[in-house]
Amino acid sequence: MTPVQLRMARAAVRLGVREVAELAGVTPYTVSRFETEQGGLRLDTAEKLKAALTKLGVRFTDEQGRSCVCYEPPAVAGS
Repeated sequence: MTPVQLRMARAAVRLGVREVAELAGVTPYTVSRFETEQGGLRLDTAEKLKAALTKLGVRFTDEQGRSCVCYEPPAVAGS
């Protein structure tokens, strides 16, 4: 996951840094630092963030050297 992908994913699910950090069990500082490219992420931290966003309908892809983010809102029960 790249910093741009994380920013795009957050925008897609309309969540702020604090909300995503809480869902992933990381600090808001960690998310902000990574998004502003002031530091990298440990593998386990990246996986926590990806897992939290994936549950919300985000899919991260890397096709032909292009890092992409796709978003499909989860189906609502009873629809």
